[in-house]
Amino acid sequence: MWRKEDSKPQGVPAASVPPSTGITPSSTGGTGVPSTGPASAAALPVSPHAAACITQGIRIKGDITGKEDLFVDGTLEGKLDLGNASVTVGPNGKVKASISAREVIVRGHVDGAIEGTERVQLWNSCRVTGEVRTERLAIEDGAVLRGKVEAGKARGTENRSKSAPPDPSEKTRSSSAAAGSQAAVI
Repeated sequence: MWRKEDSKPQGVPAASVPPSTGITPSSTGGTGVPSTGPASAAALPVSPHAAACITQGIRIKGDITGKEDLFVDGTLEGKLDLGNASVTVGPNGKVKASISAREVIVRGHVDGAIEGTERVQLWNSCRVTGEVRTERLAIEDGAVLRGKVEAGKARGTENRSKSAPPDPSEKTRSSSAAAGSQAAVI
């Protein structure tokens, strides 16, 4: 049977559909992006939660700040600070920048520091060179990571004294400080 969608040339990209339209998972193949045939099955979909996209072929140099989720599938150089938002570096993304966001997902190439306040996820197709700091870190088998990693909750001096036994010199100082505080309370 002949359909109008099948008559489109394969070189024409599918028009993006705004989130307010009634796309169902059955009409999109479960990806959130309308399928246009066999060519779209190989491509990864744009992040459905990203409010902004830097697509393939776009190159940006400079500092980017914001509060919305961002999908980067192009080239970015500089600094990227999204505070409490999410950053996804797509499989074609090439980022030479320091990235700071709540959540950072890397599928492409990143050269620079990554700071994810909640989590950083490195897919098997990614290559990261630089420092990674986060509370939670997920690395898929096959991902390439070269650099320093700091994962877990940051420990302050109070957490350290509760979780680790103090050394003998700290014990004498703390007992004398406790005696002094008791005298002040009475």
